[in-house]
Amino acid sequence: MIEAGSPAFERYVGIDYSGARSATDGLPGLRVYRADADAEPVEIRPAAGKYFSRRGVHDWLREVLAEPIPTLVGVDHSFSFPVAYFAQHGLALDWERFLDDFEQHWPTANAGVTVESVRRGQTGSGAARGGSARSRRVCEIAARAKSVFHFDVPGSVAKSTHAGLPWMRRLRRHFGTDLHFWPFDGWEVAAGRSAILEAYPALCSADFPREDRTNDQHDAYSVAAWLKRADACGDLQAVMAPELSPLQAKTAAVEGWILGVAVPSERS
Repeated sequence: MIEAGSPAFERYVGIDYSGARSATDGLPGLRVYRADADAEPVEIRPAAGKYFSRRGVHDWLREVLAEPIPTLVGVDHSFSFPVAYFAQHGLALDWERFLDDFEQHWPTANAGVTVESVRRGQTGSGAARGGSARSRRVCEIAARAKSVFHFDVPGSVAKSTHAGLPWMRRLRRHFGTDLHFWPFDGWEVAAGRSAILEAYPALCSADFPREDRTNDQHDAYSVAAWLKRADACGDLQAVMAPELSPLQAKTAAVEGWILGVAVPSERS
């Protein structure tokens, strides 16, 4: 168990994700910032090319998370779907099985495959695993965030989510439970472990001066800076253990949760 008052992690990563183009294309909207315990966030650039691809970010994460340095990673796309989706498609309420099933229908990590090509029926079988844009997770309702199925609107994470989930599956299959996927592996992370979670830059980006960063850069920077600050001042433990009813906690174990989102008291 992590000792109260002591930082739980030594490194913090913020990722502003992008669902554009294919998995191997460099994307200006895909940005990565890393903060060390004794240093402010700095942007990480790929070894080759100007911008990271989704495959490149996955490969970089595999290297970083394999190091014996407790690292907390915040990614700004959803890690799962509303429970209504599971019921609609007759799926067991099991997150890992959901990831397996999703990639069978949305193979967006494969070379040349885009979210749009699956949506248009040119590859995969996305029509068999869709959902209503009005269907939202409990945390999305609480945060007033858009649905994971709400495509083609400003501020939507639908495309990023549908592009990013197969890479979450690959990280899970590579690290197993050595990498803590919050909150699917529990609300508390064991001391010395690295963890990955869903972040929402809108909750923290206004806390930090934008300086000369683009919107995407600033979102990634803000997530890394916020995680580091929350850990240093002792707030991280509280936001990683939101006050939920038993039903809400059970639902979140399937749907996931956005770090920093609290359910209004009248909904508890």
